[in-house]
Amino acid sequence: MKKIVYFLPILLFSCGTTKQLVTKSTVVEVSSQKAGYTLKYKVEEKNVAEILKTLSSDNFEGREAGEPGIEKAAVFLEEFLKNNNVKPYFETYRDKLSNFDKPTFNIVGYIEGNDPILKKEFLVLGGHYDHIGLTSDGDDKINNGANDDASGVTAVAEIAKYFSESKSNKRSILVVFFSAEEKGLLGSKHLAKKLKTNGFNLYTMLNFEMIGVPMTKDYTAYLTGFSKSNMAAKMNDYAGRKLIGYLPQELEYELFSRSDNYSFYNEFKVPSQTVCTFDFENFNYYHDVKDEFELMNIQHMTSFIQDILPVVEQMTNTATKEIKIN
Repeated sequence: MKKIVYFLPILLFSCGTTKQLVTKSTVVEVSSQKAGYTLKYKVEEKNVAEILKTLSSDNFEGREAGEPGIEKAAVFLEEFLKNNNVKPYFETYRDKLSNFDKPTFNIVGYIEGNDPILKKEFLVLGGHYDHIGLTSDGDDKINNGANDDASGVTAVAEIAKYFSESKSNKRSILVVFFSAEEKGLLGSKHLAKKLKTNGFNLYTMLNFEMIGVPMTKDYTAYLTGFSKSNMAAKMNDYAGRKLIGYLPQELEYELFSRSDNYSFYNEFKVPSQTVCTFDFENFNYYHDVKDEFELMNIQHMTSFIQDILPVVEQMTNTATKEIKIN
């Protein structure tokens, strides 16, 4: 996320060769407790690990917006979408930022809904693929940003792969990997304004930020802006259990305005929120060179992505817009 300074103790919070990643997932039955709803699909740990490890590798040099490393990451994500049959939303996958002084791009994919009416409505799924780049001192100068936010991008990529295979979404899905989040949410500000100007029909926006390590709570993740909509309640309803909870710090530190969901809320005034598992106690290396792949909990990430799939599927398929602003 965009930088926030707080004291508990002092911390900061902001929430090689590219390989082809086309791995069909094993089909299994995963049931939501919601009556009559089953999802047959299995998220594979090896696929989650491969995406995350690639994005957080030294080869991408910390993925700072406008620098050579993030260009390599952009190519990787374009190839991922192409290889998994996710179409570009614009003429290409690249959405060049108009509000940044160096060339940098959001990567935007499109999965058309299968219902002739509901496909005119969109669910936006996003995560920022930029990070803070190189530091000037120390033996390790590369801020790899595994948790912030290669983990969130990995979740969005896996969800996109599922829907590209299942084609089970009635509403259309916009898959967005944002650039320049760390520069002030610039990628999402640019895209949200552009879509609004073009008459984009947004139902809701769900952003993924820092999901690389588990929480020690009676729920799996929390939403920023918890009280601003009924999204958390609906997500739990769709999951059939308490998947999403309330973390008091999200309000205390105004996390709702610290990530890319906020740009969409400002432009569209519809439920637009970020899901996160960083709880201010479970990870000590925010904006630090030690935010490395090796510290990420792949089992937790895989389980969370598996759990969120039926939730997102039902978000795309309800007959009416059930998620509403409070």
